[in-house]
Amino acid sequence: MVDPLETYPSGDTLTAVALDLPFDVVVWDDPVTLMVVVTRILMKVFGYQKTKAHRLMMTVHQEGRAVVWTGELNKAEQFCVRLHAQGLLATVEPSA
Repeated sequence: MVDPLETYPSGDTLTAVALDLPFDVVVWDDPVTLMVVVTRILMKVFGYQKTKAHRLMMTVHQEGRAVVWTGELNKAEQFCVRLHAQGLLATVEPSA
């Protein structure tokens, strides 16, 4: 784990630097939600076409997780809340 108070040579803290980085919204596999439901939720929340939503759902199913969106922290957190409201397991993490 990274120390959020770590100081860089510029004097910035990691927290200030990290907020400028892109963040990923990650959907995690669960044993309950049907694949067709996950596809529909991704279409509804992100406005994805069925083919893209299906591809992301298959990644979740086969790999256990999928990055479904990348961007600014505030919007990533909003998407995560919307996914939770639809019953999906989702997290926000710094983009690699």
